[in-house]
Amino acid sequence: MSVNATVPEEAAGSVAQRERRARILDATVELASEGGFDAVQMRTVADSAGVALGTLYRYFPSKIHLLVSALSREFDQVEEISRTHQVPGDTPYGRVMFVLERTTQNLQVRANLTEALVRAFMFADSTAQTEIHEVGIKLTSLFARTMTGELDHEPTQEEADVIRVIADVWLASLVSWVTGRSGADDVLRSMETAVRLLLVGKD
Repeated sequence: MSVNATVPEEAAGSVAQRERRARILDATVELASEGGFDAVQMRTVADSAGVALGTLYRYFPSKIHLLVSALSREFDQVEEISRTHQVPGDTPYGRVMFVLERTTQNLQVRANLTEALVRAFMFADSTAQTEIHEVGIKLTSLFARTMTGELDHEPTQEEADVIRVIADVWLASLVSWVTGRSGADDVLRSMETAVRLLLVGKD
């Protein structure tokens, strides 16, 4: 395995190793929730998780890998709900906006954590492509189910292209909010415009 590759959860090996990985991510989220991006330092994460610094680097080669993996895990709960529950709404537009509004508001309530996770996503380069890909897969699955109202749906190429645009606009809007260039309401206003333009004609 490359020294620049994060150990994914499904490849983490034994139960003890998966639990260790979960502790590391728990510690990361706790530190980020308290102090944002700057509060997440690799040695502090290792100490908080009760692992050696070298062990932490074997799981996550850098702070960026660590935080983007934490972002991916944050989407797990939303994505899991989409697999087991019908999203309210009679149209693709209504369902997608329901998910975006709920998720965006939850992220904005936890401002320090969101600042850390979004900044890491913004700073990520090609060495973190595995982690970025995981985030993309979860967003694609989430929005594919939301758009169609089907719990088990493989998106068409056209749907995948629409989902990619929605996800890109959403993440760009969050970056703008995190960096102070727009307010919380502006994020949802941008999303309402993008989703309406992309999906209303498909209702």
